[in-house]
Amino acid sequence: MRIDAGLLGKSVIVTGGSRGIGRAIVELFADEGSDVTFFYRDNAKAADEVVQAATATSRKVASEKVDVRDASACAAAVERVANRCGRIDILVNNAGIIRDNQLAALEDDDVRSVLETNVGGVFNMARAVVPHMIVQRAGKIINLSSVSGEKGGRGQTNYAASKGAINAFTRALAVELAPRKITVNAVAPGVIETEMSQDVRDAAGDVVLSKILLRRFGSPEDVACAVWFLASDYANYVTGEVLHVDGGFKME
Repeated sequence: MRIDAGLLGKSVIVTGGSRGIGRAIVELFADEGSDVTFFYRDNAKAADEVVQAATATSRKVASEKVDVRDASACAAAVERVANRCGRIDILVNNAGIIRDNQLAALEDDDVRSVLETNVGGVFNMARAVVPHMIVQRAGKIINLSSVSGEKGGRGQTNYAASKGAINAFTRALAVELAPRKITVNAVAPGVIETEMSQDVRDAAGDVVLSKILLRRFGSPEDVACAVWFLASDYANYVTGEVLHVDGGFKME
């Protein structure tokens, strides 16, 4: 029996949707019958593959080439989606980068690029989408955080700072938008089997696994399901939360 999550026909924007966790999120919403638009920065080939795979199965998926660090580009792309779909119901802020290194070895650009993408991108997208949701008096925003936002990791001062900021942003915006019937939540993945985490898994996979209670790395689909829940009608009474999907990693 298929569970009706209330996502059929919903207009959804997913940033960073061409690979990894983002692609899994796009595909899950498309499977639910949502009208999905994902943003990508530079990997046109990967983006085309996502769209073509969806089209082959009659799912509604479109892509927009957008650098989330550019506020005007975000605003313009959001307007195009709103004009095409008539409304924006759900925003998933998934775009993010990692530039790990010891603090003393971090270059200025390593810090700037991570903060501008991981934090600035979330601000830019929210500022573009929220006015539409306020008019609708409905909407859901889900931000992708990380276990690093609460659990310190060696060589991740820039990344951890960016994800800690996302947690604080999520809670503050939830308070601000609650009177408008808009919910704001975050999902904090642990170590997920994606290209972004490959170096960590290669360098210290056994050590990291020993600290994960469930003794396995997560899959992109594990994270996508958490996003699905927060975007669904089943989470209509949930806001300001950070949902950890880390196999118990933060417990260690």
